[in-house]
Amino acid sequence: MKNLLVPAAAVAALLLTLPGESFAQGAVRWQPLPTVAPAPADNPTTPAKVRLGKMLFFDPRLSSTGTVSCFSCHNIMEGGDDHRPVSIGVEAQRGGRNAPTVFNAAFLSVQFWDGRAATLEDQAKGPPVNPIEMGMKNFGEEISRIQAIPGYRPYFVQAFGPGNVVTMDNAAKAIAAYERTLITPGSAYDRYVEGAHNALTAQQIRGMNDFASVGCAGCHQGPNFSGPPLPMGQGFFVKFPVYPQSPYVAKYDLMKDLGRYDVTHNPADKNVWRVPGLRNLLYTAPYMHNGSVKTLPEAVRVMASTQLNRELTDQQVNDITAFLGSLTGPFPKQTMPRLPPTPGDLLGR
Repeated sequence: MKNLLVPAAAVAALLLTLPGESFAQGAVRWQPLPTVAPAPADNPTTPAKVRLGKMLFFDPRLSSTGTVSCFSCHNIMEGGDDHRPVSIGVEAQRGGRNAPTVFNAAFLSVQFWDGRAATLEDQAKGPPVNPIEMGMKNFGEEISRIQAIPGYRPYFVQAFGPGNVVTMDNAAKAIAAYERTLITPGSAYDRYVEGAHNALTAQQIRGMNDFASVGCAGCHQGPNFSGPPLPMGQGFFVKFPVYPQSPYVAKYDLMKDLGRYDVTHNPADKNVWRVPGLRNLLYTAPYMHNGSVKTLPEAVRVMASTQLNRELTDQQVNDITAFLGSLTGPFPKQTMPRLPPTPGDLLGR
């Protein structure tokens, strides 16, 4: 399926022209986050899958050293990320990109910064066999590790039925089902657009207007502020930076990583990225694909300069930052899962 790439020349001017509140550069449709995440037809979300997926998400035994789990890079007790510029995997190896938050990833139409995974199920298969992240040699070794923990089988049967169900595909489906529960509707912004007009402060409302009139909503639109709702597997991509002459490009080394080009090897995809969502940004510093920008006000300045060729006033920065803070929603309540017991020879195989 064809992906959507916002042309560089159009980024500054691209705003939705849909019914809604009017601003200087057009009309933006402000939408609350849905209270239920969409699921594919072949993997409907069920309590049994969610329970199994949570166990697998928290289990470090799924890594080669028994030390790294999904939770290691996606701390759902706080922001759904790990707050490092780049994550640390097995054997203290460092990755090349900042860990995106897992919160509201269910509303993205493609996964990873470069959009290389079409679904959460595809994404869940990536880290276990990444030599830097969880370090298993292949899917066969990964599923053998899970099968070697006998206590897992009853949970797979409850989630997927009898038979040969302890498979990598089913493990990924379970993790994805759990991740679809990690959503954060009910923010002050959500309440405001649903009619509670006292939910936002005067500064946040000014920031909301600036966010639209400056041009931020050209890319950061939709309920998750990650682009228009698209079919699963169809990505919404943008060139970053659009204006390489911005002083922030050199300051934060924003062009070193070639982004989607490393997936497609198409020269047109150099420095092209999936548009990230903007919810819960107060919890996900540092920012950008390389984790180089430490504060949210600075991230606002960087984006205005590199994407829109604009230098914002201090008041605009502060007001937009306040608006972005209103996108912080309540995190779903979590209880730690109890994992099946470990066979004595599991990590020595």
